[in-house]
Amino acid sequence: MNQLSALQHERKKTLGFALGIALPLILALLAKFVSGFPFLCIMGQLVLAILFGMIWRAVLGVPSYLTHGISFTSKKLLRYGIILLGMRLSLKDIIQAGPRVVLISIISIVFTIFTVYGLARIFKIESRLGLLTACGTAICGAAAVVAISPQIKANDDEIAISAATVAILGTIFTLAYTFLYPFLNLTALGYGIFSGATLHEIAHVIAATEPVGKQAVDLAVIVKLTRVTMLVPVAIIIGIWANRKEQRENSNSEKSSWKSVPLPWFIIGFLLMSTVNTLHIIPAGITDKIVFAAYFLIAMAMAGLGLNVDIAAFRRMGMKAFGAGFIGSILLSCLGFLLVKLFNLG
Repeated sequence: MNQLSALQHERKKTLGFALGIALPLILALLAKFVSGFPFLCIMGQLVLAILFGMIWRAVLGVPSYLTHGISFTSKKLLRYGIILLGMRLSLKDIIQAGPRVVLISIISIVFTIFTVYGLARIFKIESRLGLLTACGTAICGAAAVVAISPQIKANDDEIAISAATVAILGTIFTLAYTFLYPFLNLTALGYGIFSGATLHEIAHVIAATEPVGKQAVDLAVIVKLTRVTMLVPVAIIIGIWANRKEQRENSNSEKSSWKSVPLPWFIIGFLLMSTVNTLHIIPAGITDKIVFAAYFLIAMAMAGLGLNVDIAAFRRMGMKAFGAGFIGSILLSCLGFLLVKLFNLG
């Protein structure tokens, strides 16, 4: 009888795990479908997926037996998605873009991380949430949030709130850029550099520059991917900083060492996949399918993160984080515009 009960419990657990993956899958498919409509295409699949997840939890709730599968989706699948997303990046394109473009990317990232994190401290936002929002705004949105989160031991609420904040901010600024372009007095190439250096997600960059033309889109993506490559050193640096901070705060812990720093294995995987793409080892047709799969896995993870968002926690923690990210994004846009003019790229 005990064996039968244990078997039934195991089957129920397995079914709950499968359903916990199936729900984000359905929400990601819905987000992909809805993102094909006018205006919603600017928001993009990733933004819609996390919003659908949040709405589902707020309206219908999430049964406890789905938790394990949803957690697997929002953590493991997201990391696999980030690894595969490396196939979107060609290191050769970044080198050909020139040192001025790389310099703009570095300046933008450093400025934004310090600015948004500084604003978060002024607004008395919890340190981990502030740093995740800063990195998501500075580098590459939700992917950066997830890459940095294990380095600072962030919890699910902090990850989901910062990912949602950056996704929504990116959508707002994408809409603003398309409206402001005629008044910026930038060439198509200058606008591409400006967009790539300041917008949050690759999807936002493409959406903002597509009305201007292929030249603007291509250069914007290259500049954006230059920022994405900075995710690797930033994740490692923040891991070392967080580790040393923890050592200082906990006098009973052992002395800090390189071995105790969390290894961002999926970031290393991302870089390896970028190298594979740079060397053209895999045919272009297959590469496109891999990138599509990467975005879909990330969309599933975004839906999973949305399903984990406690609306009360979002109201309590998210509004201040949104404020810090919003002000930081405005300052980043101003800086990006000035740098494009300063380096005579506009």
